[in-house]
Amino acid sequence: MAEIFLNNVLTRKKEKFTPITSGQVGIYTCGPTVYDYAHIGHARTYIFADILQRTLEYNALVVKRVMNITDVGHLTSDSDTGEDKMEKGAEREKKTVWEIADFYTKDFFDMIEALNIKKPEIVPKATDHIKEMIELIKTLEEKGFTYKLADGIYFDTSKFPKYGELTGQTWEDMQKNLRAGARVEMVPGKKHPTDFALWKFSPIGEKRQMEWESPWGKGFPGWHIECSAMSMKYLGESFDIHTGGVDHIPVHHTNEIAQSEASSGKQFVRFWLEGEHLLVENEKMSKSLGNFYRLADLEAKGVDPLAFRYLVLTAHYSTRLNFTWEALKAAETALKNLYREVSGYQGEARIGCAEFESRFLEAINDDLDTPKALAIVWELVKSDYPDSAKLKSLLKFDQVLGLDLENQARIKVSAEVENLVSEREKARKDKDFVKSDEIRKQIAEIGYEVIDDPAGPKLKKII
Repeated sequence: MAEIFLNNVLTRKKEKFTPITSGQVGIYTCGPTVYDYAHIGHARTYIFADILQRTLEYNALVVKRVMNITDVGHLTSDSDTGEDKMEKGAEREKKTVWEIADFYTKDFFDMIEALNIKKPEIVPKATDHIKEMIELIKTLEEKGFTYKLADGIYFDTSKFPKYGELTGQTWEDMQKNLRAGARVEMVPGKKHPTDFALWKFSPIGEKRQMEWESPWGKGFPGWHIECSAMSMKYLGESFDIHTGGVDHIPVHHTNEIAQSEASSGKQFVRFWLEGEHLLVENEKMSKSLGNFYRLADLEAKGVDPLAFRYLVLTAHYSTRLNFTWEALKAAETALKNLYREVSGYQGEARIGCAEFESRFLEAINDDLDTPKALAIVWELVKSDYPDSAKLKSLLKFDQVLGLDLENQARIKVSAEVENLVSEREKARKDKDFVKSDEIRKQIAEIGYEVIDDPAGPKLKKII
């Protein structure tokens, strides 16, 4: 197997990746909270996770990927205050929480399908794993990591010496920074600013749509506990890779590590990969600024969803990407040009272009360097290799890129077009160029461009 290097946020350096179990990789991806539509910023994060899976599989590794669906417990504030986002969504739309969860879960999967993102092998829902969460909290309680307040059961971060390791800060530094920063709101009785809820009690006199009995009282799980419970259930107490967005580093992922390792006494995850933000016109996406876009908004303007995927591939996952309509249009043009080239490639090759295949592998194995991989794609397209060899390599590359090149290749030309091409060739040989040009126009009206080549005429789709 070729060497793979990944930038590990936990160690803050690029490291050679070797799986815990030879030939197999366990990945957990933080999934959506299904209280509202996912936007294109979320889409970028899931494209990055998809590229990671495809790259590992390209290296002949068997990938087991788990992605959760958060349908309970995600509060509107990271400080364990505010409403549950699911309950708030249900109130907003005058529907049940379960209806909200089903609707937005389906919308999310419609989005990832349109973006040619592989659906993870296991997609557990938080509400289906309450038992596992309660058992995990009981273990933490038995080991002395919890305390009880009026509104719930909390994890005492002072008892976990490694707390904050993912952020590069010490526990003491995190307390000082939180007290000095904007996040000053604290639940009454909370011992430390970084302590977090494992189980929240249902408010007195209020009936929630989602609540369960527990050893501590009726209530619902905190947001962080679900990811630990479900990832460890399906991947084990220690696994290879955890992915998500950079906004999860200081709270959600830091808390996952604390509660998981406190319960098991083992390293939770070896490699943490975090995707950077998508900006819109150099600003953070928000509905108040009017720059909040869903994939459906792009499609409504006639944009192929895979043009957005192409745009995402032009930037490294660990760098910010600025979305503009101009940039999206340029990506769409580039993708159409690639489709146009591929559609004209004819013939079957026994082997591809080894030089380019070696360089492509090196690029993607270097922390998923998709911008470099795309540059190699275009170098290959413009090279002098036979079209059939180019096609073989490009289809291989697309196992990682996911741009659906297979459907653009090997044009199935109708008998009508084939007859027109033959008739045009005869006219050219007879030097009847007026007739030749007329037939070329007829072929163009059907949707193909004729490229004259010494080896014979080639057809490319007009896209």
